[in-house]
Amino acid sequence: MSTPDSAPAGTQRLVQVNYRKYDGTLHWNLRMHRLGEDEHGIWLGLPANSVMRKGHNPEVPIPEAHVLLFPHEAWWTATFNAAPRSTEVYCDITTPPRWPSPDEVTMIDLDLDVLRKRDAPGPILVDEDEFAEHQVRYGYPADVVAAAQESADWLMDAVASARGPFGGAHGTWLAMVAGAAA
Repeated sequence: MSTPDSAPAGTQRLVQVNYRKYDGTLHWNLRMHRLGEDEHGIWLGLPANSVMRKGHNPEVPIPEAHVLLFPHEAWWTATFNAAPRSTEVYCDITTPPRWPSPDEVTMIDLDLDVLRKRDAPGPILVDEDEFAEHQVRYGYPADVVAAAQESADWLMDAVASARGPFGGAHGTWLAMVAGAAA
């Protein structure tokens, strides 16, 4: 595991994270600490009691620490939440994350989400209705629809079998922010 930003979480490089919708409108957005990179991708973290925004709306408090994984060239991102948050893993199906600069990552949210609750036996796929609606509303091309569905299928299997980054790789990264102040 590489940890190029080895300073405490509160002093690491901040990265602007911008999820957008297919029409370009700003969706979820926040600033996170760059923690490092490993074979799974780039990891960013956020201490407990931080905030994020949906579009340009008021800030939303985030009580638990969490880390986000931005895999290389994959059509998803993954959030790993600290306890006691009921959702342990939350994967957004997105276009591959792009880094216009070292201080910004952006991707298009394609609606489908794969999540694992702490008290559930396996992952669940959510927002299929929104995905169907937005295929019409935004005119998703067939290759985008196919990539989103393939990613959701892959994630359902990977999360269920604890494969790849879902086998505990997040633990070290989450520990880097779990005790940090926002």
